[in-house]
Amino acid sequence: MHVIEGGYATPRGRIALVAARFNGQIVDALIAGARDMLLRHGVADDAIDLVRVPGAFELGPVAARLAAGGRHAAVIALGCVIRGATAHFDYVAGAAANGIAQAAQAGRVPVVFGVLTTESIEQALERAGTKAGNRGADAALAAIELADLYGKLGA
Repeated sequence: MHVIEGGYATPRGRIALVAARFNGQIVDALIAGARDMLLRHGVADDAIDLVRVPGAFELGPVAARLAAGGRHAAVIALGCVIRGATAHFDYVAGAAANGIAQAAQAGRVPVVFGVLTTESIEQALERAGTKAGNRGADAALAAIELADLYGKLGA
């Protein structure tokens, strides 16, 4: 059996981080984690584009435009949706997941889901760099691996 999998070689080209401004304290920690991981894997700081959007709902359409634009080796969508007392969480979290999934399926480059969907702000803080690691860093590592895999799979 011939196994094909991505590695952790420095991606060729730019990396886009699409980040929501809503829940900014959490998302800024995800951005910092993603940026740190990219730098540790040889991506130059000036090869990272940070694109800010209002909230998680807007991540998918902007990620799709970036993935289709041909300027980036990978796109990483970062956001945070925290459950509240209304159904708003379900609509926004679902729309964000669907939009990012559609962008990933339509694009020729990897689009990675780095959106926290948590029950509380405490859970979000844990996943943005405290007890449970940093999911922004995890998303960046996945983007590096997938960019390498896409290169190996070819057009």
